[in-house]
Amino acid sequence: MQQNTLIQIKDLFVEYESNKGILGGKKIIHAVNGVSLDINKGEILAIAGESGCGKSTLAKALIRLEPVKSGEILINNKSILSLEKNELKNFRKQAQMVFQNPYASLNPKMKIIDILTEPLEINTDFSKKEITDIVKEKIQLVGLDESCLELYPHEFSGGQRQRIAIARALMLNPEFILADEPVSALDVSIQAQIINLLKELKTKYNLTIVLITHDMSVIEYLADRVAVMYLGEIVESAKTSEIFNTPLHPYTKALLSSVPQINSKNKKILLKGDLPSPADLPKGCKFHTRCPYVMEKCKNCKPSEKGISHKVKCFLYE
Repeated sequence: MQQNTLIQIKDLFVEYESNKGILGGKKIIHAVNGVSLDINKGEILAIAGESGCGKSTLAKALIRLEPVKSGEILINNKSILSLEKNELKNFRKQAQMVFQNPYASLNPKMKIIDILTEPLEINTDFSKKEITDIVKEKIQLVGLDESCLELYPHEFSGGQRQRIAIARALMLNPEFILADEPVSALDVSIQAQIINLLKELKTKYNLTIVLITHDMSVIEYLADRVAVMYLGEIVESAKTSEIFNTPLHPYTKALLSSVPQINSKNKKILLKGDLPSPADLPKGCKFHTRCPYVMEKCKNCKPSEKGISHKVKCFLYE
C-alpha cells in the first residue's frame, strides 16, 4: 500500500439474484467480477464504461450500499466490510454520494435548510447556531445565496439542485465523495458549471472523488486517473493523459473514438453486437465477442493484468 492510498479494492465480486431466468427460474447477475483498484488521497478517479458495465454497482459497494459476495475494501487500511452498525454509522460520515438525478435525490417536502441541517443534527453535537453557520458557509461555497435556504427543491433548476446536493455531501467534511453521473441529467450549458465546481472543491479541500461516468469528454477535463470497466472488470487504468494519448485496450480505443471532435481524422470504431448480459458472461476475455482483434486464445483464456502505472488486460500486450 502506498503512503497516499486512501482506498484499496481487492478482488471484489458483487452478484445479484434475478427471477427473470428461463421458465421463471433464477439467474445470477455478475455485476462486479474480481475488481482490484487503488484510489489515492486527493485525486479524482474516473470509472468509465458503457451502461451496464457495473461501474455504479462498484461505487455503491464502496460505501456499503450494495452487499459484496467476496473480496476486500480497505479505507485508510481498515476493512469496511466487517464494520458493525455503530462503526458503519461513523464510516458514512467519511463517505458521501452525489447522485445522478438532482430531481429525485432531494426530498420535495423539505426546505433546503432542513435538507442541509439534517446530516449535522443526526451526526454531530453542534449547537443550532454552529449548524446554521456551517449551512450558510456550504451553500455559499457551491455558488448559491443564503436566501435559497427557505425554498423547496421544486423552486430550483436542475443545476441549482445539483449544487444543493453537492452542498449536502460536504456537510460532514467527508474524506471522499462518490459522484455517480453527476452531470448527465443536466443541460449541456449547466454541465460545465458543475464540473468546474467539483474541480474547485477538490483543489480547495484536497477531496478524493470517485467519478462514475460514460462521458469521456468530462473525464478528460476533470479526472486525474481513469479506470476503464467492461462487464464488471477493470480492463485498463492509467493517468488520464496516458489513457487519452496512448490507449492500449481495444475497448478503451472504441470509447475514445466515440467522443465528438471537430475536424478529427481518427476513424470511429464501431463495435459489433451489444454488451453481453452480465447473467451470461463470455468465457475467456469478456471483450472477445466484440473485439476487432480477437484471437483464438481470447475465447478460452482470461488475460492477466500487465503494466505498473499504466495497467491493461489484453493478450495483445503479452
